[in-house]
Amino acid sequence: MAEECLIELKSMEDETSTMVEHQKMAEEWLIELKAMEDETSTMVERQWKKRSIYKVPPHMTNLNKNAYRPQVVSFGPYHHGEEHLMPMEEHKKRALFHFLKRTKKPFQMIVDNLTKVVQDLKDSYDLLGDVWQSNTDGFLKLMVLDGCFMLEVLCYYNDFGHSGNYAHNDPIFSTHGILHVMRYIRRDMLLLENQLPIRVLIELAAAVTGEDTEKRHAQTFVNGLILWFTDSIWSDTGECLHLLDTFRKGMLCSSPKGQREDIMYVYYDGKITVSVMELQEAGICFEAIGTGLTIGRIDEISFKDKVLRLPILIVDDTTESMFLNLIAFERLHVGSGNEVTSYVYFMKVIINSVEDVILLQSQGVIHNALENNEAVVQLFNLLAKDIVFNPHSSMGSALNEINVYRRKRWVKCRAKFARAYHLSTKWSPWGSWTLIFDIVLSMVQTVYTIYPYHHPNK
Repeated sequence: MAEECLIELKSMEDETSTMVEHQKMAEEWLIELKAMEDETSTMVERQWKKRSIYKVPPHMTNLNKNAYRPQVVSFGPYHHGEEHLMPMEEHKKRALFHFLKRTKKPFQMIVDNLTKVVQDLKDSYDLLGDVWQSNTDGFLKLMVLDGCFMLEVLCYYNDFGHSGNYAHNDPIFSTHGILHVMRYIRRDMLLLENQLPIRVLIELAAAVTGEDTEKRHAQTFVNGLILWFTDSIWSDTGECLHLLDTFRKGMLCSSPKGQREDIMYVYYDGKITVSVMELQEAGICFEAIGTGLTIGRIDEISFKDKVLRLPILIVDDTTESMFLNLIAFERLHVGSGNEVTSYVYFMKVIINSVEDVILLQSQGVIHNALENNEAVVQLFNLLAKDIVFNPHSSMGSALNEINVYRRKRWVKCRAKFARAYHLSTKWSPWGSWTLIFDIVLSMVQTVYTIYPYHHPNK
């Protein structure tokens, strides 16, 4: 019995000792984690702020993998060296030679200027990889070569070939290049994975503008080139992260997040269930805002006096890629906003059929360069998968006003009559009479409902 008690006590002692050891290990681990948090939290937050160029994750690229991959030219490290993009590398070297010849700046000076900010340039990429992190010389060479080529493309397009002293039969920098190649380069320059930090272009542009110490003028110069190249509305875009960010801000108003200070946006908490045809049936007209650019300012969408104002949109075979990359940037970059995503969702909802597209085309809102109108419907159905609508946007304010208008009784009657008339002219000659009878019954029912309140004794 004594032996049994001794064994039991020994077991309890071992168990207690193990618990003490585990508790001690947990306390030490907690102290270690706390030390790591204090040491790295500030550094991590600083790195997060610098990141602006992202690899699009697979769950987003599944919609259309090719929409995120460059077709003819790579910019930056993510797609550098891919076989189908290698032919453009020789053109990059020629562009660098012309850039140095035109600016008359020493090559070493350009490299030295970028060397001063090379770590910031590396930090701009979310997933740079150990190869580029450790090979600073190779990374700098990439930034100079790709940056000069991008800047030469912007300058040549801006001057319509009057700068650069390129040969008239140059495959890229010529009238032939503008007609047959530049549109593909433009498409690749709007890919999120194919961006260069704007700092690269600013440092290089300083050599063009002659502003060696003051970079603000060089930044304004670069922003202007980008907005012109992307057919965007000229605006004070302020500080930008890269070409895609500059293009996006050109689609918004001048304030940093794209919201105008003179507009009070109303929270919209209802469901979007209206189409263009339904809006027309309710007596709503459409007005195109903007000029013949790729897209007007999307946050100027408004509804007033039965007129829905929508930005002009040119739809072609690059529209899908453009919007998917803008949506990816808004989703991955914290603080970028949700305006483009909300616009795409808004357009998907109001475009339900070919008739909706035809009506918007007749009003000058959509300019369709695709094979047919059904392709536009399918385009917005694809773009709007797995995205959310921002009720605090200008679209939310417009939808709130539209719903207030459509809830009016006479508007409902008008919509019913217009819908039946449309069906009668399309399908049956009895549709209009059926609707008229329905409206009369609705009016009689309304009278019988209201009459007792005004004549209680009868």
